[in-house]
Amino acid sequence: MIAGRVRLVVAGLGVLAALAGCGVQPSGVITGAAPPSGRAEPSATLLYLVSGDRLQPVWRLGGRLPDAAALNLLAAGPTDAEAAEGVTTEVPAEATPFSTDTGVSGVVHVSTALPADQVAELPDLAIAQILCTVAARAELHPLQVRVIGVDPDFEAPDCPPAPPVPTETVPPQPRPPTEATPTR
Repeated sequence: MIAGRVRLVVAGLGVLAALAGCGVQPSGVITGAAPPSGRAEPSATLLYLVSGDRLQPVWRLGGRLPDAAALNLLAAGPTDAEAAEGVTTEVPAEATPFSTDTGVSGVVHVSTALPADQVAELPDLAIAQILCTVAARAELHPLQVRVIGVDPDFEAPDCPPAPPVPTETVPPQPRPPTEATPTR
């Protein structure tokens, strides 16, 4: 009976030794690739709205949207919170949908749903909103953005610098109610 236990223990040790080796060979230190570098994309979209008679840069949380989608937001106007702060838009809702195309020269061409004669009549602040919103997204000068239908000699605005990108915060979650234990 002892011999049976000894055989069982020896067999178990043999199985453990075989599994412990499992073909992995020792190696030297393995270095990884270089860490990521460059500018991180913001998790928000920068829009240039209007406050009084000047441009007001505003971040919208929720991820970075493509140029055309950001321009569609300009035409949709401010959120309730933005409107409460006094910002608005000069870009008419009828201008949507927008499209953008970057030419070989690096100039971004912006098209609207408006006929060219109506685009030419847009207020200067509306054109400035479009130019600054697109230029800031691609780190271009507004002179590198053209709105189709706008006079090519339109004086590009000085776009105000963007404020720091806000971070999304998760509101504190309410605690679930605790059940009171009856006392006796």
